[in-house]
Amino acid sequence: MDTADRLIESTRALLWERGYVGTSPKAILERAGAGQGSMYHHFSGKRDLALAAVRRTAQEMRESAEERLSGPGTALERVAAYLLREREVLKGCPVGGLTQDPDLMADPELRAPVDETFAWLRERIAALLSEARQDGALGPVLDPADTAAAVVAVLQGGYVLARAADSAEPFHRAVGGVLDLLGARVTD
Repeated sequence: MDTADRLIESTRALLWERGYVGTSPKAILERAGAGQGSMYHHFSGKRDLALAAVRRTAQEMRESAEERLSGPGTALERVAAYLLREREVLKGCPVGGLTQDPDLMADPELRAPVDETFAWLRERIAALLSEARQDGALGPVLDPADTAAAVVAVLQGGYVLARAADSAEPFHRAVGGVLDLLGARVTD
């Protein structure tokens, strides 16, 4: 891993652990094992480095989601594969967790990759739900865009419930409930 990558990865970890305000350039450099000049050689400062870290986190989430959403199976099976994929539930969503940082969310440029990622996810799931509807697997009562928004909200809320309970069970129940609701609308 080159110095720029080490700086980005260190920033990602520190943003997760400490938030934007608690992530100092000194802590980033120490964790990355880099000198002060290297940070400013690759980035204009902490904010620029944080933006690169947020973008990388968002990109990784999109890639992971797309792997399941474009995999084999029917449209509903692909949505289920995404919802049921292996996750570190008690750690929370790496992108969703960023929304809990008021300083990061107060900066439109830092917030943009988070918003764009959730918009992408809603649109991607809505496209699959539209496909399922066209194939007759999803009833005509459900609006694909509204249902996709509900799926993403349940997923993010499941993380919150799991962390509050210190148990993955509420997350798995929430995901199971969404799958049951979608399954209840499947037609033969």
